[in-house]
Amino acid sequence: MSAIDPRELLADPAQAGAYFIDARDARALADAATELEFALARVDFSDCTGKDDALERIARALRFPDWFGGNWDALNDSVNDLSWWPAPGYVLLIEHAGAWQAQHSDDAATLIEILNDAAQDWAKARTAFWALLPLPQAELAQMAP
Repeated sequence: MSAIDPRELLADPAQAGAYFIDARDARALADAATELEFALARVDFSDCTGKDDALERIARALRFPDWFGGNWDALNDSVNDLSWWPAPGYVLLIEHAGAWQAQHSDDAATLIEILNDAAQDWAKARTAFWALLPLPQAELAQMAP
């Protein structure tokens, strides 16, 4: 991780969004989120079987209400609401997502788009919303253009 204080980075809603990050930085960012008293949700995508499984895991981690519809539109609505979990900011840590992302690239692209849009919407309310997808350094390097 760079010399910037991770708390300073996470506290800036203008920088927030969905990012693939070096797995070695995940703990420092999770600790910073806790220090900032942000809502921290961890989602384990190990052996995630597809879109429905991914949505269920995210819904559980973000404590979605029973009315969550289990589709992309419902995810969009829910991540833009979060009224059931008030916090000064949000960090969604989607761990072990590399294999799922590789096998379900269209769904992964949709998920990233929804999470990025949510971050932009939350930023208008001056609230940081982060979706971080830690990958091992070698996998991250393969994603670089």
